[in-house]
Amino acid sequence: MRVLLAEDQLVLGKIIAHMLKQRGGHDVTWVTDGQEAYNLIIDSYYDVLVLDWMMPQKDGVTLCKELREQGYSGAILLLTAKDTLEERIEGLDAGADDYLVKPFEHDELLARLRALSRRNFAPIQEDIIEVDGIRLNRSKQSITRDGEEIQLTGREFALLDLLVRNRGTVLTRDLILERIWGGDIELASNSVDVYITMLRKKIDAPNQKTLIRSIRGVGYVIEKS
Repeated sequence: MRVLLAEDQLVLGKIIAHMLKQRGGHDVTWVTDGQEAYNLIIDSYYDVLVLDWMMPQKDGVTLCKELREQGYSGAILLLTAKDTLEERIEGLDAGADDYLVKPFEHDELLARLRALSRRNFAPIQEDIIEVDGIRLNRSKQSITRDGEEIQLTGREFALLDLLVRNRGTVLTRDLILERIWGGDIELASNSVDVYITMLRKKIDAPNQKTLIRSIRGVGYVIEKS
């Protein structure tokens, strides 16, 4: 399963992420605050969200509630030290599918995730966007142009996905760095330009105008059809 783990305790988060990968065989993305988790959730698909209740920026219950209000139908498991009946009810009423109190055994967390994976959640619709002959399937992480598949790296796909979903809006280089690379200060200032160049070579049709337009001194945009 693809699992998003949001846990701000660094030691615990590292342990859980390692355990989920090594013992559970899951594909795990680990973040340390609720806002970063939210940004990833709206950009990518995960089978299960594992959210800590107490996190900076946006706590797990608030994040869970916001996602449900926006129509998110995926599985959500809350992790928390809060164990009173009222607090359990609060978490479940916020939209959590399950609730695990700290400290917990690793085997129990793995079992809870297996149980959630068997639940009959609302089917995930293929999130397909088409623009200028490009067909982007977010649920399958695939790209085709005029019916032929285009091989992109994960980061190239994320970059194109970000631009396509924000068609008509100019995205600055700083915003792209923040959303795709997490604002990594180690990156050279022209990293976005380099990736855009590589992406254009793969997606632009011969003798056609480029899909991604440069806005000098600002960033990039894909125009609305």
